[in-house]
Amino acid sequence: MSKLTCTDKTLDLSYPLVMGILNVTPDSFSDGGEFASFTTACQQADLMVAQGAKIIDIGGESTRPGAQDVSAEDELARVLPLIEYISAKHDVWISIDTSKATVMEAAVNAGAHLINDVRALQEPGALDIAAKLNVPVCLMHMQGQPRTMQDAPHYDDVIADISQFFEQRVSACVAAGIKRENIVLDPGFGFGKSLAHNYELLNRMSEFSVFNLPILAGLSRKSMFGQLLGREVSQRLSATLAGNMLAIQAGAKVVRVHDVQETCDMIAVLAATQNYKTLA
Repeated sequence: MSKLTCTDKTLDLSYPLVMGILNVTPDSFSDGGEFASFTTACQQADLMVAQGAKIIDIGGESTRPGAQDVSAEDELARVLPLIEYISAKHDVWISIDTSKATVMEAAVNAGAHLINDVRALQEPGALDIAAKLNVPVCLMHMQGQPRTMQDAPHYDDVIADISQFFEQRVSACVAAGIKRENIVLDPGFGFGKSLAHNYELLNRMSEFSVFNLPILAGLSRKSMFGQLLGREVSQRLSATLAGNMLAIQAGAKVVRVHDVQETCDMIAVLAATQNYKTLA
């Protein structure tokens, strides 16, 4: 059975799970500023848990194209109160979306169970502290850095190149002492990928099954839908649901989304279609 473990807490990944996005930032691409206050962030966390999210992913620094750097002090001031609130009130997994070792350590000490790093533990001290904290990690592929990642990204073969990156990072994690079974892989839709790269990635996601590790898909409201359909960020729900269904059918175990209720409904319909005999 596919699962993640954090001390005495277990997350069963035999059924696709929803990770709710909660950005406590003023400048995230979709919900920047919407949950920047502690009160609204807590309300959104409560809502996402009630709607069926099994993981709440808390971010205090935007990683959209062109995003500016945020100090560790500012990031901690944004995320720690919310982690403490959710940890005290809900029996749900908490993910910290950060690349900074100091933020990882403080967040886990405050109650986070999972480190979700768009830089795949490559920043100074990140790999060592993640191993020391002994919690699951999500390694994302990104070509370049947030400020420049969409400046003419190039791949010889997008799946082969990302797979090579995953092999290197998984090996580094295991060598540092992170349990292989506690590693999640995220191919990084929209992070240093062209429109064609993103759709090839979605089409060939099943090829990552060779790693025998959980795959996370982060498609929610991404520009790959806006470019294709001419839709603004607030109008990309239908496309996101379609993309996430395709990702799950290709083997994704976690989908990271802004719209929890709608995604849970989609997964329930997909599950009923696959297990219709149990409904009789």
